[in-house]
Order: sequence, then C-alpha cells, then structure tokens
Amino acid sequence: MKEPVITALDFEKTIAEVEEKITRLKQLELSDGLDIETEISRLQKKLDRLFKHLYARLTPWQKTLVARHPARPHCLDYVSGLIENFEPLCGDRTFADDPAMAGGIGRFRGRSVMVIGQEKGSDLDSRVRYNFGMAKPEGYRKAQRLMDLADKFKLPVLAFVDTSGAFPGIEAEERGQAQAIASGIEKCLNLKVPFISTIIGEGGSGGAIAVAAANRVLMLEHSVYSVISPEGCASILWRSADKVKEATEALCLTAQDLRRLGVIDEIIAEPVGGAQRHHTEIIARVGDVMERHLKELESQTGDDLKKKRMEKFLKMGRHLAKSE
Repeated sequence: MKEPVITALDFEKTIAEVEEKITRLKQLELSDGLDIETEISRLQKKLDRLFKHLYARLTPWQKTLVARHPARPHCLDYVSGLIENFEPLCGDRTFADDPAMAGGIGRFRGRSVMVIGQEKGSDLDSRVRYNFGMAKPEGYRKAQRLMDLADKFKLPVLAFVDTSGAFPGIEAEERGQAQAIASGIEKCLNLKVPFISTIIGEGGSGGAIAVAAANRVLMLEHSVYSVISPEGCASILWRSADKVKEATEALCLTAQDLRRLGVIDEIIAEPVGGAQRHHTEIIARVGDVMERHLKELESQTGDDLKKKRMEKFLKMGRHLAKSE
C-alpha cells in the first residue's frame, strides 16, 4: 500500500522543517551524484527523536487534530487491507442508499463477517460524495439492516467508526435522524453475534455510538470519542470558539481518558508519527487486535454475547450516576 503525502499539522512545524531538509538532500544526491548519506542519516535520527518527543506529549486538542488528519486511513482503507472478497451492500429498503455509511459482507482472516463503518473520503470530490462521513437516517437504517442480516446468518460484525457526528441538516431531521440513531443503538445492544467496533479517527456523538455499542470497543491511540465536538461544546458552554481547547480538556475524549473511565476496552498503539504516516502498519495492527478479540468472543453463545453487552453499557450508566 502506498503511503500518502502528509501535510504537517500546525504543531509539527519543526518536524516539517527537518523533513523538508531530508527531501532536498535526497533530491540533491540524485541530481548531482553527491554522497551525503551521513548528513541524511543524522537528520533522520533527529527527526525520529522529534517524533517520539512530540507524540508522547500530545495535548487533547493536538490529539483531536491528529484524529481529524485527512491522510489517516479511513474505513474503506481498512476494508481494502483486511477484508477479502468484500461485497458492498447498499440501501435501507425505505428511502435511499447513504454512501457515508459503508457496509457489506466479506472474509476477515478466514471468517465470514459483516463490515459497517463511516467513510469520510480522501480528497475533495470523495469527501463531498461521502458527505464527510456524516451519515443521514438512511445510513443508520442501512446499518441496522446489515446487522439484521448478520444476526440471521450468524456473522460477526466489525465496525469502523470515523465521523464528526450524524448529518445535522434539516432534511435529515425531517426523515427521523434521532429515531434512526436511537434504534441503531438498540439494534447494536440486541445482536446475538460477536460485535467489535474500532474508533479509527473521530467518534462523534450519537452518530458514532449508533455503530459502536459493541462487545468490544477498540480505539486507536490518537483517536477521539466524545458526546459532542470540542467546537460544539465551546459554543454551548462558553459561547466562544476561543474556548475550544478548554472544551477538549473537559470532555475527556482521548483514548487514554476513556480507557481509564472504562468506556473503551483497549487502546491500539499507533506507530510514532501517527496512523496517517503508516497506513500499512496500522491496518495490520488493527487486524491483529480485532482477530484476538474475535477469537475470545466466538466461544460465547448468542445469549451471553447480548447479555454481557447490555451489562457492559448499563454498568457505565450506573457508575456515572453514582459519581454525580
């Protein structure tokens, strides 16, 4: 898999400068036949140190920016890298198909599975086509239809979560967005097959949990998962966009915070520099972790899977009620 061209984030300026120097030296070496390997090696070591130092100390807001990086692998990248013989399934059988919610049947390391996930797109044209990963009611109803199929044919469900939230447009509200999300969460909780959901970028609001109320919720190290976006939280609580960093801190939306709170089950470590710089490695790593959890869940009966999933989320509610 070809690694993408990376645009440096604002806090990566020093890294971008060193990367640019390395690129220039490599071009100079190729054009003039100069032997400058020693200098390139020195700069590469410096770059590695900068990455390790910076990514070990990311603030919640910086993690949010990394989670939103357009070059991070998206749902269909994971499908392409992990799912063989993938057959897309379209439509909610009520209104229309929603490209923002991808789904279909395929084989994951020898097992037939149902795959569901939000797709953001990788360039301007595809982002518009996929509505930036913001699903409409027909997308959530399609997800429910695929879950019903998975239940009927005893297929494990693998979900890839990556959305800033459900589409907030008036047409979505007219077609029952809130009901579609609520019934989607109910469908997740009632499945009698193994269900693993992985937050690969943003896990935003009910738009995420409608495909993330799973037996095992996994989360990439630099992904975020929250009831509302930092910008939305700042506008509601402080009525100011200037408070977005404070909102990010208050939301406890990082993988480390959520693991401590028991909201997610495992953090999947990202290569130094983030998933956006290492597509092949992170996709393989996610596959290994999913396979391990799937093996653990396959030994349980359908009734046990449903019961334990229900208990897991009820326990979160009881814990939060006691802490208030």
